[in-house]
Formats: sequence, C-alpha cells, structure tokens
Amino acid sequence: MTSTTTTSSRALVPSLESAWQDVDSSFERFCLTAGIGAIEQMLCEDAQQLAGAPHSRGGSRVGHRWGRTKGKIGFHGGNVAVHRPRVRGFDGHEVALPTWTAAQAEDWLGRWAMNLMLINVSTRKLRRAVRLPEGDLPVAAGDGTSKSAASRRFVALSAERLAEWMASDLSKLDLLVIQIDGLHIGNDLVLVAALGIDGEGHKHPLGLVEGATENAAVVQALIDNLIERGLDPKVCRLFIIDGAKALSKVIRRTFGAHTPIQRCQIHKARNVIERLPKPLHASARRALRQAWELDDADKAERLLRNLARRLDQEAPGVAASILEGLDEMLTVNRLGLPAKLRRSLACTNSIENMMGTVRRVCRNVKRWRNAAMALRWTAAGMMEAAKGFRRLKAYKQLPILRAALIAHAAKQLVTKNVEPQADAA
Repeated sequence: MTSTTTTSSRALVPSLESAWQDVDSSFERFCLTAGIGAIEQMLCEDAQQLAGAPHSRGGSRVGHRWGRTKGKIGFHGGNVAVHRPRVRGFDGHEVALPTWTAAQAEDWLGRWAMNLMLINVSTRKLRRAVRLPEGDLPVAAGDGTSKSAASRRFVALSAERLAEWMASDLSKLDLLVIQIDGLHIGNDLVLVAALGIDGEGHKHPLGLVEGATENAAVVQALIDNLIERGLDPKVCRLFIIDGAKALSKVIRRTFGAHTPIQRCQIHKARNVIERLPKPLHASARRALRQAWELDDADKAERLLRNLARRLDQEAPGVAASILEGLDEMLTVNRLGLPAKLRRSLACTNSIENMMGTVRRVCRNVKRWRNAAMALRWTAAGMMEAAKGFRRLKAYKQLPILRAALIAHAAKQLVTKNVEPQADAA
C-alpha cells in the first residue's frame, strides 16, 4: 500500500546492524539484507539529488518528495520487497529514480527462470531450483517463483528475443554456406529453419518460419525474410538441403537457376540403404562412399549410375532414387573442394545438431497450444544451441570454397552472355 507521509531518508534504510546479526545464523540472509539496504540507500540518494534534502526549498530541484512506497525487485531467488521514496515533478507526474529504473531493467528473476527452463527444469520445480527447501530464505506469497509466474516470464522473454532475432541485420555477415531444414511439431505444424556459415567457419542461426508442410510457400517465406534483413541474393553461395524438392525449387527461383545446391549425402545414403534387402547393404554402402570420396565428379557420377544399373532389376525404385537429384549430390565434388571440406559440406550435420538441441530444450513441452508457442520455443532452442557452436572443422579451407563460388558465378555469367549472341546469329 502506498503511503504519502514524508519521513527522513534514514528511516527508509534498514539497519545494517540487523544484517550483521543475521550473518551468524545465515550468510545468505545477511547478503540479501545488506544488498537491500544498499539499494535503498542508493534510492534515497537519488531522491535527494532530484528533490533535495527533506523539507528543503529552492535550489536545483526538479520535484518534491511524495512519501514512500514498497516495490519488488527480482533476483535469482525470487522477488524481494524494497522500500523506495517517491518524487513527483512540479508538473504533477512521477519522476523515475535512476537506481530503481536500472534495477527493474535487470530482470534477474526472469532471466534466471528462462535459463532454468532451457536446461529442462520444469516450471513446477522452479521454486525448488532457486530456493533450497532447507534454506534460510522461506518461500513467500507473490515472490514470483510459482509455475504460472515462471511461465509468464518465459513467454514474455522468449517472445521479445524472437522478435529481436527475426529483425536482426544480416548484411554484415559474410555468409558462404546456408543450410535449410525442417522440424516437425505435431502433425499439422512444420518449422523451417536456416543456418549460415561465414567465411571464418562460424555458424549463425538465421531465421525461422512456420507452415503446415515443408512446401515451396513456406520456404519462400523464410528466404524472403532473410533477403529483407540484408541477405544479398546476387552473391553466389552454397546451399545445403536434405533433399526436399520444394527447397531446390525456391532456391533456384530466388537466387538463380545455376545456384550450387548440395543434397545431404547422409540422408541419401540412409534412404537408399533402408530400402534395399540386407544382403545388398554392404555393396551399396561401399559404392556410395567410394563415389563421394572421388575428386573427379564425372567419375563419381559414372560410379553412381553403374550402381543404379545394377540395382535396376532387384530394386527399381531405389535405382530411380539414386538417379533422382544426382547432380545435386555431387555439387561439392564439382566445385573442386578438398576432401576434408567436402565431408563437412556434403551433409546437413550442422543444422541437424542445432535441431537436436531444440528437441532437447522442448522436451518438457507436453502440448503445443499454437504456432506462436512453437516459434518461441524453437527460437529459444536455436539461440541456446548457438552458445555451444564450434567452428566448421575445415574452416581453414573455406577460402577455397570462396574462390570456387566466384569462379562458378563467373562461368555462369559468361554462359548467360554467350547464349543471347548465339540466338542472334
């Protein structure tokens, strides 16, 4: 309850002698009491700078004292009550105390709650996670550690971070590689995410959109968002996908028909092997591995075509699967990349690892209420995964990829200029 009585500034500060008495029984309580006392002292100093000493007149005052009130500041163990003076300006409006504004902006309790939820502490156990059951700081009503309060704080913070992340500028990122993959949330919701790798091998979560399926419209929405935030569509980059036709279609429509796209070789090998009879697993796996390890893309293509020909009678569907998207399976080979760099860029392992962290973060979610909830949780998981990102293993060879992409773009430009001349002739 707010009181309008004016008292001296000393009455607002709890005696530190009581804090010293608490240190014998509880060091935790001593720290909390002393900290509250220090904050209240700072608030009194702010009030004195704004309104002068109690009962003073004139001077450089911007307002006058207006009693005192009790507010709450969040720290990792819950909200704590702090007495603060009030200052009202000469225009009749409340004047904010700098210390109080800074303390409220910290939001330690909200950040602590979000951090615990990201490491799979449920909201029901949050109170026990921040306060020891046998500790000296008892649970108090309204301390902000209940499951509903923790949930509200997570919703607010995750929504704020999602909006900030989806509006961040991408123009300053020197991206050479972009990986795109989907994550299924339930039966009727798919989230499509993008991960970028810059010229120094650092990985960056780029964007996230929702849709009913992983179709062309959803992927187009993701790419349009990236372009609006500064991704230059004229720069030649390597795209790595899991094989969805919608991804290839949208990428080529947006970035050019000759944009280098690499299909994940691990996904392709898994799809081929799982559809074959067991006696054929070893030979097929050996042929695929041999083709992908070749430096010569033409020889690798002939090897894969021979494999498809051998399987045409026993598994015609698998043979057709090998030939489908054959060019995109050998993109890193055609770019002339070293073997170590090819192994790093021939699969979607980087974005799959990020999705693994998202699944771990979302493990406690039992029911997805809507797409907004899925976006908030997934974005929080992607940013959590970014904290543990390591550089690409073959990052020292990325200048070779840059040179190969520049040469590829120049070759396509020459071909594009030659074709109109041939038509005119």
